[in-house]
Amino acid sequence: MAESNCTQVTEFSLTGFTEDPVTQVTLFLMFLLTYLVTILGNLGVIVLIRASPQLHSPMYYFLGNLALVDLCSSTVITPKMLVDFVSEKKGIAYAGCVAQVFIFDLFGMTECFLLAVMAYDRYVAICHPLVYPLVMSPKCCFQLVTGSYLVGLTNGMGQTIGMSSLTFCGSSVIDLFFCDISPLISLSTSDTTLSHVILRTSASLFGVSSSLVVLVSYVAIISAILSISSAEGKRKAFSTCASHLTTVSIFYGTSCFMYLKPSSDSSREEDRWAAVLYTVVTPMLNPLIYSLRNKEVKESLKRLTK
Repeated sequence: MAESNCTQVTEFSLTGFTEDPVTQVTLFLMFLLTYLVTILGNLGVIVLIRASPQLHSPMYYFLGNLALVDLCSSTVITPKMLVDFVSEKKGIAYAGCVAQVFIFDLFGMTECFLLAVMAYDRYVAICHPLVYPLVMSPKCCFQLVTGSYLVGLTNGMGQTIGMSSLTFCGSSVIDLFFCDISPLISLSTSDTTLSHVILRTSASLFGVSSSLVVLVSYVAIISAILSISSAEGKRKAFSTCASHLTTVSIFYGTSCFMYLKPSSDSSREEDRWAAVLYTVVTPMLNPLIYSLRNKEVKESLKRLTK
């Protein structure tokens, strides 16, 4: 009876980072700079890949899509966070919260599978170079990227359906700077069984499968590199996947800390800054990692500027 008489929450409050005005201004400038670097870096990677014929290969096709996903996922979170820094009221409407959950989960899972696809691409290139052009054909690359987006769409729709089944009649304060499905489930006053099932199924089915592809691919890659006799051959083979391995380590490291650790293992402040690494810093670092560590990207950039 109490459940049927409750008033559904129409707006959520976000706690943000701090109430100190000086700290808010400092954080606003820091995150604004980070977002500008993210926009310029990822757009630059996309334009460079499209404009440089020498980058028209499967590896850079996947990298261009990764840059697009990073651009979109960051844009879902950061602009709203910047507005909250200069606003007295840090709130988000229920519909906006649903949209943020859907889009963020869509691109988050898409990035998971794109990184797995890129790991498989490096595996074929290093372990089976003779059949690489046949295996990683344009048609196959398109299907792998399309499949990644479809998996992301499935995840986003599933989390949104789970959220739509929740009722929020008590507290409307989300102890974070954006709408994430986990804190929303903890705020709900209704039965959260469906949401928990969707969240765990998604993490088990999609997250574990993509991480296994990455793990198996790199075990085979490292084994193949160690079997190379010359030091120069080992260096060249490792350099082709060093950038991707760095990106994978940052992405999976921060996401595992956010979603797989026991809730009692860290404070809310640590959770908040881990979320910053996952949602704001990682999309900025990816284009920098690939541009600074990749010889072909740097050479293409020089040719384009000349």
